Amino acid sequence: MRPEAAEAMTRWLARSHGDPSRIYAEGMATRVAIEEARERVAHCFGARSREVVFTSGASESIASATWGAAPRGRTIVLSPVEHSAVRESSEAFIDHGGGRLREVQVDGAGAVDVDGLRAAIDDDTALVHLQWGNHEVGTVQPVESAVALCRERGVLIHVDAAQANGHLHIDFRALGADLMSLSAHKFGGPPGAGALLVRRGLRLRPLIVGGDQERARRAGLENVPAVVGFAAACDALADGALDDEIGRARSQTRQVLTAATALAGVEAYGDVENRLPHLVCLGIEGVEPQAVLLGLDQAGIAAHSGSACSSEALEPSPVLEAMGVDAHRSLRVSVGWNTTDDDIDAFTAALPRVIEGLRALAG
Repeated sequence: MRPEAAEAMTRWLARSHGDPSRIYAEGMATRVAIEEARERVAHCFGARSREVVFTSGASESIASATWGAAPRGRTIVLSPVEHSAVRESSEAFIDHGGGRLREVQVDGAGAVDVDGLRAAIDDDTALVHLQWGNHEVGTVQPVESAVALCRERGVLIHVDAAQANGHLHIDFRALGADLMSLSAHKFGGPPGAGALLVRRGLRLRPLIVGGDQERARRAGLENVPAVVGFAAACDALADGALDDEIGRARSQTRQVLTAATALAGVEAYGDVENRLPHLVCLGIEGVEPQAVLLGLDQAGIAAHSGSACSSEALEPSPVLEAMGVDAHRSLRVSVGWNTTDDDIDAFTAALPRVIEGLRALAG
């Protein structure tokens, strides 16, 4: 977490505060804190404050978008590279109420084909899901073209921006999307905080009911410390700080790509140019990813793989399978706001040692 977010949460927790739905002084002070945070989050992502619905994170936002918008038709359109939260919430809705999912294929870099999206939309389409940037390989999707297409066809579109928020410039109003999911912890905010941006004038049935919080769009007492921390993380990106972080992250991941792909049997997955600045994915021939992760962990480096043996899923990465690459031996490397050049040097020094050692054992 960014220190700004942690400090804001600590300050809030030390205060006297109350239920923001009450009219006593402590409640009103809490309501002011929430609404000020809403303004700051809205400003960060180019939205109006009334378009911001605070949630527990992107997974809840995605489910809220799906269950709130999908009753308008029987077909949900998505790609095979969407996050599991998108796919599983869509499948759950279909199982509950009938209807069908329709997939739009992707190319070898994981990018959605807009012409394929056009062909997939029909008069019974309730909702289109499209991620802003892929969570495994970093490929940035053609969100502007997809949103324009959906506007033309009169179909609602939800953009999952959880992996892009805080790492790219996002302007919800200019984009023209109907719904957008955000996650605070992806860019140094607190875990358990997120938002669903809902275009002005669009009414959705709430996923969580039982109260009139969030203008009756999400029931339950607001998680005020997390909301305050979320806003503080947004503030940390102001005044050119986001541009600085984008430039540093892109430089650092470019170093990772250059060093890693110079090794025998290592290739880059995804679009290495049109990608999220902070994330790259590598395919490593001849070694199991779990062993690579453990070797890197011993060197003080935390990384991840999309393969089954290093995650909770039982199947290989559906993202990599859809791209037509080896879904069993991937290494996902990401950097954050506090990643240093020394960290990158440590990685580029450790990776060849780990791979060579594992190949020697296998040979």
